[in-house]
Amino acid sequence: MSGPQCCSNPPVLNPSSGEGHVEELAGLKTYVAGSPHSKSAILLISDIFGYEAPNLRKLADKLAAAGFYVVVPDFFYADPFEFDIPDRPLTVWIKDHGTDKGLEDAKPVIDALRSKGLSAIGAAGFCWGAKVVVELSKSEPIQSAVLLHPSWVNLDDIKGVNVPIAILGAEIDDFSPPELLKQFEEILTAKPEVDSYVKVFPKVAHGWTVRYDVNDEAAVKPAEEAHANMLEWFTKYVK
Repeated sequence: MSGPQCCSNPPVLNPSSGEGHVEELAGLKTYVAGSPHSKSAILLISDIFGYEAPNLRKLADKLAAAGFYVVVPDFFYADPFEFDIPDRPLTVWIKDHGTDKGLEDAKPVIDALRSKGLSAIGAAGFCWGAKVVVELSKSEPIQSAVLLHPSWVNLDDIKGVNVPIAILGAEIDDFSPPELLKQFEEILTAKPEVDSYVKVFPKVAHGWTVRYDVNDEAAVKPAEEAHANMLEWFTKYVK
């Protein structure tokens, strides 16, 4: 995850973006959208740029409008990756923010959601976050998973999946190229007890679902298609 694609098109972070609000959940500052009276929750786990990315919060609002209680925790403790720190490149930053720590922090978030009466929980992960979500999908604390342009996810991870999973990948992606996604699909097809869906979006690059220019119609369209696919998947399995 140290190549240029992982860091391309960084968002302009905005702590006040979105229609929801920030509260503390399981010790983490968390962007929250949707009705707390819903019985179905979605946990969104960000890429390396964190939970203040406006497009990510816009997606959370979209899922909330469909009836889900959506949470986007700050798994980086106010320390998302930044380009303008020369002595802290991604290879250094990631040592402080490994996906193993993300998994450790995600489990109490899920427990906190259940304590609020949310009986069905889905999780979606973007890039860095996809690795955390695939780990969650092995031990079944969630009902459904969506991986979007995943990084660090390997064949053994996919073999361990135990919940319905959708994988949305890009044609242009060094971290999960179409050839790897095809292998993911083959593994999942051999697991008929786990419903799965693998889709490769043509002519888009790693990060396209959240790191798009809202004024670029050609970039918005495939991002919104992926968002619709995610919503369909969660509507089917998180209930």
